[in-house]
Formats: sequence, structure tokens, C-alpha cells
Amino acid sequence: MHDHAPAGGIRGASSRRLLAFSLALTATVMVVQVVGALWSGSLALLADAAHMFTDSSALVIALIASAVAARPADARNTYGYRRAEVFGALVNAVILIVLSAWVAVEGVGRLVRGDEVEVAGGVMLVIACVGLLANAVSLYLLSAAQKTSINVRGAYLEVLGDLVGSALVIVAAIVVATTGWMAADALASLVIAALIVPRAVSLLREVFSVLGERVPTGTDVREIRDHLLGAEGVVAVHDVHVWQLTRGAPVFTAHVVVDPEILSAEGTGRLLSQLQGCLAEHFDVEHSTFQFEPAGHVEHDVHH
Repeated sequence: MHDHAPAGGIRGASSRRLLAFSLALTATVMVVQVVGALWSGSLALLADAAHMFTDSSALVIALIASAVAARPADARNTYGYRRAEVFGALVNAVILIVLSAWVAVEGVGRLVRGDEVEVAGGVMLVIACVGLLANAVSLYLLSAAQKTSINVRGAYLEVLGDLVGSALVIVAAIVVATTGWMAADALASLVIAALIVPRAVSLLREVFSVLGERVPTGTDVREIRDHLLGAEGVVAVHDVHVWQLTRGAPVFTAHVVVDPEILSAEGTGRLLSQLQGCLAEHFDVEHSTFQFEPAGHVEHDVHH
């Protein structure tokens, strides 16, 4: 006995249009930043451009994954293709780690060698301001969608980090332009690299949590069991399982032992609606499956 209500997520055409717009904006600014980095000689601006490149990659992956995830379930993929979003997020996390390593090596190398690369602070400042504005727009567009999609959350986190990166480049540009201290540029690139790592680790942790079918963060299985036990006619609840197909798509199954009178009086439909309503209202679980068992029933499956 179950409910097949669709889980939330970023799978609609309007959401994909938002991703496409963010991609076009991010890619355009990335090209501007590359040109500006070559023109000004700024390593921090080039690092920010490389980060924008991963933002673009993340958005491309998000678009592909959301389109794949929208495919209906079939006989071989009974839950559909929502896990495509999780694999897309995994690729994003790997890209973030590789990027942070590259930026760190370049930044440390420039500081150790004592390279006095002449940086045009004015050009660097203007380009960084353009990047900051573009990231703010993309962040606003993705803010709602990232709450229901782990894949889009990966793209959102990258844009958020790049917003901070653009702010750091602006600070470094002001220092270079006003004091002539060129090392500020390399230091800013190292800070950008340091900001990337925690976001990548956080995203990887969430990906492994979903793939490992762990209970979603913020979900208390004992609390759910207590709610179900409060329903009239429910004697016991066991074999409770809660996991996610992707962010915002929790799945719940449980064996519910009920008073035999409920079964004989054909009250199962009312009880099923009550239990599903409880999960949907209190725990945001839209897909729930229950196996009703009469009190005194002994299962044939033995779990060790």
C-alpha cells in the first residue's frame, strides 16, 4: 500500500530555462575574465575565471542531469532517473577539488619564486566587479531550485563560492592599485582555493549520504515511528526505512502492525490515508509505502 506522489525537484522546463540563462551569463563573464586576466596579468582574476569555468561545467552537468532525471520510470528503472542528479553532483565535487589544487600550486609558486608580475589593478577591479554582479544574478536565480535538488545545489554552491572569490579579487585589485603590492594578487588566489575545498567536501559528503541510503539530514526515525504509533488501530511499527533518491525526494517504507478489527472492518483505506498524511504534513515525505500486518502475525522473513 503506497503513495506515488512525485517528489519535488528541479526537473521542470522553467527550471531548466533558469539553468540555461545562468549558464549563458556565467560563460560570458568567464570569457571576459580570461581576457581581463591576460590583459592585467592578474593570477587571482585568472583563478576566478577558472572557477567560473567550473561553474559553467556544473551548470552544463545540471542541465543534462535534470533532463535525464525528468525521464519517466520504466520496467528496469522503477524509481525513474532521479539519481542522475546525484552523479552530476559527484562530478562537480571532483572538478572543485582539482581546481583548488591547481590554484594553490600556482599561487604558492608565484609567492615562493617572488615573481613581481606587473598587475593592472584598474582593469582587474573593473572585471572583478562585472564577475561579482553576474554571480549575484546567478545566485538569485538558483536560490529556490537548490533547495530541492542536490545537483543544482552543487552548482549553487559553486556560484556562491565564486561570488566570494570575486569579492576577494576586488579587494586585491584595490590593494594593488593603491599600494602597488603585487603579492596581494597571489594571496587572493590562495584564499579562493581555500574557499573551494570545504564546499567540495560538503557536497561529496551529501552525495555519499544519498548513495549510501542514509536517513536524510533532519529526519528522526524514532519521531516518525512515534507519530505512526499515535494513529488509531496501530499496535506496532517495525522495519522502518527512510532514504533519498536525490535531495528533496525522500522515500519511506515500514511494516505496520494493526488491530485485526481494523482489517476486518475494511478500515485500512482510512488508516493508510491517515499515515500518509502524517508523513507528508510533518516530515515532507511524499512517497511512502506501508505493509499492514494483523497483530499476532509472524513474518516468514527472518532478519538477523
